[in-house]
Amino acid sequence: MGKYQRILLKISGEALMGDLGYGIDPNVTTEIAKEIREAVKSGVEVAIVVGGGNIFRGVAASTKGMDRSTADHMGMLATMINSLAMQDALEKIGVFTRVLSAIEMKEISEPYIRRRAVRHLEKGRVVIFGAGTGNPYFSTDTAAALRANEINAEVIFKATSVDGVYDCDPRTNPCAVRFESLSHMEMLTRELKVMDSTAASLCMDNKIPLVVFSLKTPGNIYRAITGEKIGTYIEG
Repeated sequence: MGKYQRILLKISGEALMGDLGYGIDPNVTTEIAKEIREAVKSGVEVAIVVGGGNIFRGVAASTKGMDRSTADHMGMLATMINSLAMQDALEKIGVFTRVLSAIEMKEISEPYIRRRAVRHLEKGRVVIFGAGTGNPYFSTDTAAALRANEINAEVIFKATSVDGVYDCDPRTNPCAVRFESLSHMEMLTRELKVMDSTAASLCMDNKIPLVVFSLKTPGNIYRAITGEKIGTYIEG
């Protein structure tokens, strides 16, 4: 598979909770930051999209009666909190980082401008994309697929709580079978819930490969970014 030059790492908001049940565990962000630092040292350009589910889930709130657009904008603000937490963890260990927000928040981040994002990456800075796409009705998975296309990333890495893609939920079914590889179309037609259909279609249409792996295994982010075969590889 070889080492990549420019990648996009999608981290779920839930992953940042650790064992806390809510919010952000600084020990988790520090460990993630250390692995990203090693990848940057090896010459890989790293962009990140972080979810917001550890703080607020717009879709969940909308099912309980909240206006969907309002709920999604609240979720975008949650992703900004997580983006700032990741920026802090990275900069504390010497990794130059920029947060670019799809919603203008000039006091705490730069506005998202594609050319600016690419230039930061070229200079060796880690770029964190906050506030999703800036639009309601789109998930942070879709934001990851969109930004990966815009910056010409070679691959999207989706760090999750399980070690790949299974034919059913391995947390509830001990007989679940893990896939070594899949096509984008199989991911969609099997409804495997790796990411929502909008994000999956965007990856398929633009031929962006996707690697799904566990964040819980120490060193996995660095292994994935530097090209080691782990998790489930999705392409084609």
